[in-house]
Order: sequence, then C-alpha cells, then structure tokens
Amino acid sequence: MSDQETASVLFIGNATTLIRYNGFTILTDPNFLHRGQYAYLGHGLFTRRLTEPALAVDRLPPLDAVLLSHMHGDHWDRVARKGLDHSTPIVTTPHAARRLKRQGFGGAVGVATWHDHELRNPGGSVKITSLPARHGPGPVDLLLPPVMGSMLEFSGPDGRVRLRLHISGDTLMARELDSIPRRFPDIDVGIVHLGGTKLLGVLLVTMDGRQGAEWVHLLKPRRVLPVHYDDYGAFSSPLSDFRDHVERSGHGDRVVYLSRGESHRLPEVSERP
Repeated sequence: MSDQETASVLFIGNATTLIRYNGFTILTDPNFLHRGQYAYLGHGLFTRRLTEPALAVDRLPPLDAVLLSHMHGDHWDRVARKGLDHSTPIVTTPHAARRLKRQGFGGAVGVATWHDHELRNPGGSVKITSLPARHGPGPVDLLLPPVMGSMLEFSGPDGRVRLRLHISGDTLMARELDSIPRRFPDIDVGIVHLGGTKLLGVLLVTMDGRQGAEWVHLLKPRRVLPVHYDDYGAFSSPLSDFRDHVERSGHGDRVVYLSRGESHRLPEVSERP
C-alpha cells in the first residue's frame, strides 16, 4: 500500500470519511444514499440528497470499526444498514447502540461522554473517547437524538500517542465544548461538521460558517478538514461562509479543503512532532 492509503482521511461525502492509520481502517457516519434520495430526520422531517457519495458501500475495504456520531438519516441510512457487515463493531452513543442492536448490529458499543473504547492490533491501539456535543439550541436539543464528538488517539506498541484526530459530530458551539481543549490541548487533525443545518428552515442544529470558525479558534487543530456542508437541502451555510470566517479569524492556513473522493495524507509516526 502507498503512504496515502495507510495514513489518510478519504472524504466520501457528507460526514462520511474513511480513516486509515497504523493498520486501522475506520469508517465515520456512513451515508451512502444517492442523489435524489431522501434522508429521514425523525418527527416527520426529511431532506433530499443533492450529491453522489464518492464511494459505494460495496466498494469499501474491510473495516475495523464504524464510528457513528448519532442516529440521523444523513449519518446512518438504509443503504448502510443493508450493505455493512452486521458483525462490524460500531462505536457510538448509548442511544444509537440500543437501536443498532435491534437492527442486528450486535457489535454496537455505546460510549458515554468522557468515556472511551479501545481497539487493538499488532501495531498498537486506537482509543476513541466520546466528547460533548449539542445538536440543538436550548430545549430543542431534547427533541434530537443524542450526539457525540470523538477523539481518536492512535498509539504505537509502546503506548505513546502518535496521532490525535478529533471529529466534532453534529454540534453547535456551546459551553460544553470548552472542556475539550483543556483535556486535549494537542490535536493533529480536526474534522468539523458544518452546513448550518436548519430544521423547518428556521432552527439551526449544526454549525454554520461563523460557528465553524469559532470551533477552529477554540480547538486549534494543526489541520482542519471541513465536511457536512452541501450534500443535503437542509444545509443553509455554504462552505464559502466558513472559508470567509476562518480566513478573517487568522486560522485559514490550518484548513485543507477536500472534494469528495480526495484524501488528506496524515503524518506518519516518525513525522509527528
């Protein structure tokens, strides 16, 4: 395999990425609906997909795990449910794990906030810590499925952390997030969910461009990969909004913009500061 295949993040579409590092292959928020199909968001709400995923579910490599931020139709859809191996471990919220087990995914593991789940292979381990996230403003959050951010810490056989990769999950900027950089002040890569998703065209339930720039300023990852911004009709904040705000905040040099199907090379073990 090339370096890009063994240490990379492939952007498939929406919040779906394929992370390869230190012998692990992890799929995030599997969304394989096709252009024109509808994702169901609960409470009778739905949104239409505007793009094609860069990779079909049946073209995925063997997976060590799926990382699912929450149970919404644009993060876990009927195509993923049918196409993924039901024995694959799925690391997610306790709420989503219960639903997945009823769907036949017996390897689903629910991880409470600030708790973690570890995977091991001959080359080391990856520890996945569930981090705070808030999907909706105020009491609206109670109407939405619980969501988590995630910190992936890849370690070698000596136990030393070689890479820290943070995934925001579908969240708004909220006070709960302030504790993340205190616990993890040294983040190599941050994958940020944007889009300014609006329910009923009014209620903001994911970060828009301004909040995304605030997230970058708060967490200061060495590299930032924006995702989840133009695949569905419910999005109200284009990627250009984020680009404008993050440039004005002085953090534009941290951001890598990937098109669907493109990969970002992660630093090899020997390259990490």
